[in-house]
Amino acid sequence: MAYKSLLTICADPARAPQTFATAASLAIAHDGHLDALSLGIDRAQLGYSYVGASAIVMQAAQENATNDAKAVEAAIKGAAAAAGPSLRWSSETALAMVGGLADLVALRSRFADLVVLAKPYGKSHGDEEEAIVESAMFEGQAPVLVLPDAPMDATDLGKRIVIAWNQSREAMNAIRRAMPFLKHAEQVWITIIDPPQHGAERSDPGGALCQMLVRHGVKAEVTVLARTMPKISDILNRHSRDVDADLLVMGAYSHSRFREAILGGATRNMLEAAEIPVFMAH
Repeated sequence: MAYKSLLTICADPARAPQTFATAASLAIAHDGHLDALSLGIDRAQLGYSYVGASAIVMQAAQENATNDAKAVEAAIKGAAAAAGPSLRWSSETALAMVGGLADLVALRSRFADLVVLAKPYGKSHGDEEEAIVESAMFEGQAPVLVLPDAPMDATDLGKRIVIAWNQSREAMNAIRRAMPFLKHAEQVWITIIDPPQHGAERSDPGGALCQMLVRHGVKAEVTVLARTMPKISDILNRHSRDVDADLLVMGAYSHSRFREAILGGATRNMLEAAEIPVFMAH
């Protein structure tokens, strides 16, 4: 079991080399093929304009998007050359308006075993980064590996994995999609935070999941943590540091995306504060 078709989508020339390099190392490790999409985003938002101004604004926006796409493409080609001849890869370049981004990303993600993307939240990160992550998961129905901003060595990615388990279908789907990582991990921690006293797993939290994973050869154990901090993301980050984990697996958006956007939500908080790569599926 391995990821044979990987996809990375880059819209930021500064972060494209790091994102591509991580995706390339995973493609090589899984003997797979990496597809890269270099995006230029047309950010023109025309609320009103003077007569004759619309064409000028639209032309300038398209030129900026084209220049951005070419810069991303050049960064990706440089990273591909550094990855070496063992990498099998292909690339394409496209321009997209923010409103049409979802369809483009979904079309490319639909046929990928794994989509590798940069962290969508942070200083100077564009709004399109969040749209790319969500479109890959929701419209594309693909698992997504979100990378932190800090440079990282992906050679041994997935040796020590924390699973955020809350009994949701999203978490279960993420676990099934992460099985290639889980089966090759040296240790996996099924992490449950403040389990409900009257839940379905009240007598043995995480026991059934642990049994399922062990039958697949996964070296898993259950860890139950008290909710000692306001945010679930803070507890997961602290636990990941304590066990020296290099990958977090979690379900994404248990509530509606609208509710998550208004109230914050564990998914957004986790992606904002992520210190290690986060594997997500919906």
